[in-house]
Amino acid sequence: MRLYTIGKNLFNGIFNSGYRLKVIGVENVPKEDGVLICSNHISYLDPPLVGCSSNRTVHFMAKAELFEMPILKKILPKIYAFPVRRGMSDKQALRKGLELLRQGEAVGLFPEGTRSKTGDIGAGLAGAGFFAMKTDAKVIPCAIIGPFKLFRSVKIVYGKPIDFTEMKEQKASAKEATEKIMAEIRKLYDENK
Repeated sequence: MRLYTIGKNLFNGIFNSGYRLKVIGVENVPKEDGVLICSNHISYLDPPLVGCSSNRTVHFMAKAELFEMPILKKILPKIYAFPVRRGMSDKQALRKGLELLRQGEAVGLFPEGTRSKTGDIGAGLAGAGFFAMKTDAKVIPCAIIGPFKLFRSVKIVYGKPIDFTEMKEQKASAKEATEKIMAEIRKLYDENK
């Protein structure tokens, strides 16, 4: 917790002074119970941005290769990151995400799976929808509006929780649930850019 808090304070200073950070709707993030924060992905700075602007300690999936680097493999677990193998269905990462959400933790996810090279919001992978359909966690759409250029404003917008009641009753697929999440992220982005 200590390293996470130090990092959060450090990045808050960087974002507020270097990027004129504007946070909108953070009150939409429940302060307790399982929360899945789903955001578009435009920069390496997105995870610390979500982590420091949220009112929760946020656990993130990070690509497994990072956990093989000598320094990072020691730091990442201390800042609540856990590994995911990209390009395949990583059952261990899915189990870890489900466990955290069911324990009432907050998990941050970038449904697109990789950074957008153009800044446009792409299609999401089924993982976000899987978590939405398999848990009672509140799903919070989040839009990051850049670009990350020094002394230019960056916005992060948290939307209201998405209601999946009807989709769960209809036994919708994880892909359909992800499409709903991505539609909400796009709507937030378009309304606040």
